[in-house]
Parts: sequence; structure tokens; C-alpha cells
Amino acid sequence: MQTMGFIKRQAIWIVPLIIAAILGSLWYFQPKADRRFKPPVTRINVEVKPLELENITTQIRSYGVVEPRVNSRVVAQVSGRVVFMAEEFRDGGFFNRGEKLLGLDKADYEIELQIAKANLVEARVALQEQIVLADQAKEDWQRLGNEGEPPPLVLREPQVKAAEAGVASAKASLRRAELNLSRCDIVAPFDGRVLNNSVDLGQVVSSNSVLAEIYATDAIEIRLPIKNSELGLIELPEAKGEGLPAKQPDVEILSDLATRETWQGKIVRTSGSIDETSRQLYVVARIEDPFGENSRGRFPLKIGQYVTANIRGREIENVLVVPNRSIYQGRFVYALEDEAVYRREIEIFWQNEEFALVNSGLEAGEILVLTPLGQVNSGTLVTVEKGLEQGVKIADRRKGKSKRDTTETRTNEKRQ
Repeated sequence: MQTMGFIKRQAIWIVPLIIAAILGSLWYFQPKADRRFKPPVTRINVEVKPLELENITTQIRSYGVVEPRVNSRVVAQVSGRVVFMAEEFRDGGFFNRGEKLLGLDKADYEIELQIAKANLVEARVALQEQIVLADQAKEDWQRLGNEGEPPPLVLREPQVKAAEAGVASAKASLRRAELNLSRCDIVAPFDGRVLNNSVDLGQVVSSNSVLAEIYATDAIEIRLPIKNSELGLIELPEAKGEGLPAKQPDVEILSDLATRETWQGKIVRTSGSIDETSRQLYVVARIEDPFGENSRGRFPLKIGQYVTANIRGREIENVLVVPNRSIYQGRFVYALEDEAVYRREIEIFWQNEEFALVNSGLEAGEILVLTPLGQVNSGTLVTVEKGLEQGVKIADRRKGKSKRDTTETRTNEKRQ
């Protein structure tokens, strides 16, 4: 019993010690944070491009509507019933110069022609009679012993002149009858196509009636507006005088009506004044032979079709070319320097849908960041995409060399 009591008394002290030892060991061996550890900095992976001075030919983008170079209305010069109509004279038909397109009834005009011929014969007979009478009067004057030239009335000069006028009038009437008869046949004035037709077989047309609207197919034209800021980039064809070079910039016309087609043309002239509505200058592009050999195997251009034009502009030398995707808000870009990106304010000289020419804010040798970054702070660390590191190193060496050359030049200037 004493032994059991002793054990109980000892257990009262031993159990708390064991618990304290366990708690102490748990506290001692618990994981502790290393306050000296710093998490790795996450860097953005970027694509870059070393900037170099380039020579680039500008292209001016514009839009316009296809129009005929020559557009005419076919008007009847005489009246009559339509007795012939060529199939080519219907809407959309092609025709050649000199081809008969329409024929009017000639019966009335053939009768008028016969009457005019008869009137001419009568007038000539009347003239011959007056000439004979004048000769007879002169002989009678001389036979009567009169001296000197007989007076005009004796020689029947007024009657002769009147007869001569009658002959001239009869000739004119005959010529008019021949013209009216010939105008019954309407022939094509040029190689062309019918835009729309307003007459058909059996219809009676009057003089000055519009029969159709046609246009020449040798060439078509497109009026293209040019922004005032881009006029200096185009050599406009406005030279006047002999010996002056005719500047006709190349133009590429893009058509998306059925299939995507590209047509080559020239800028042949400019408008004589600024357009009052748009306050812009229009230039005229011309495409030669759009319906002949150039259209084989292609969907041809249509009158009234809306097209896009790329006009070849001047060549600009030693300029920095920056892709549009690297420009933010139209006024700044990011450049790489010492593994960090820095914001650069730029001034754009000219810009199209793909790239911009920078006037100031960047220099040759700097490394442009192409990857879209949004709004990041200058000094943000980045990582260059694999495969571009070599280009960055070369650009850094060029930039360093450029700086050394500039420093040496300034030093030499100070020494001198």
C-alpha cells in the first residue's frame, strides 16, 4: 500500500514535467520564417526590335468610286420609228467604234432627198436660163450701136445672182436631206459599253430624244481625295508647258466586289480646285484597258463601284520606322535599356495602317519594345524573348559606339 501511495505522489510531479517537455519540444522544432528571404521578381517576357535608319517609300491610302473616262448620251438627231436595234445596244452590251447600233425608218427622209435633188435640178435650169438671157441682152445692146458696157440691169445681173442663190439653197437642202437620211443610222462614236438603254424596236422617237447612256471602255477613272497633310508626299501631275516632266505616280486599286483583285494605274491629273464640301484636293487615277487583255480571268471593275487606292508617294531617307502596335495613345512608346523598359514621348511625322515614321523622341540604336504592355511604370524589369538577345547585344554595341563617336567628336571640337 505504501508503494502505491509513493507511486501516486511521484506521478503528480512527473506528468506535468512530461507535458511541459512535449510542449517545449513542439515550440522548439516548429518551422520558422526566414525574414531575409525575398521572393523572385516576376518579369514580363517582351519582343523587341533594334531601331535603324531606313529609306522608305510612302503609300497614301484613299478611297473613291469608279467612273467612266468618257461618258456620253446617245441622242436622236431625227425623228422616226425604230426598225433596227443591235443586241450590243442593250444594257451592258459592248460595241466597237463605227458599229451600227440603231436604225430608224428612212422612207420619209428618202423622199425628202429625192425632192431636194429635183429642186437642185430646177434651180440649175433657172440659173442657165438667166445666163442665156443675160448674154442675149448684151448682144442686143451692142447691135443697137450703144457704146461702152451695158448697165447691170440690162445684163440681168440681179436675176443671175438670184438664180445662183437658188442653186446654192437647193444644194444646201440636198445636203440637209442627205444628213437627215444618214442620221437614221446611229453608229458607235468609240469602243464602249451601254450603261443604260431607254428605247426598243418599234418605238417612235422624236428629235433630241435620249436613247441610251454609253461610256468608253479604253480607260476608267477614279477621283481620290488626299488629306492636306499628305499632299507633300505625292508628286502631283500639275506641270504645265513643253519640256516639263509629267509626274504620274503609280497607284494600286483594290477591288473586293466579288473576289479580291488588284489593278495598276496612274495618277494622271488633279482637280482644278479644292472641293468645297470636304476642303480636300482630289486626284484622278486612270486604269487603261480595264475590259480587254487586263481583265482576262478576273472579275472586271464596275462603274459606280467603291474601291480602295494605294498611291505611291515620295521616298523618305534616313527615317525611323515604328510599328503601330508599339505606339500607345498615338504619342509614346517603350524602349528597352538595361533590362528595363522606359517610356519615350514621340512625334509622328507620317502614319498609315501598319507603321509610323517618327520625327523625334527616338534615336537609331535604341531598342523598341513591340509587346503590348499597357500602362507600366518606367524602370519595370523585363526579359527579352529567346532568340532576340543577340540583336539586342548588337544594338547595345552600336548605341555605345554611337555615343563614343559623339563624345570623341565633342572632345575634338573642344580641343580645336
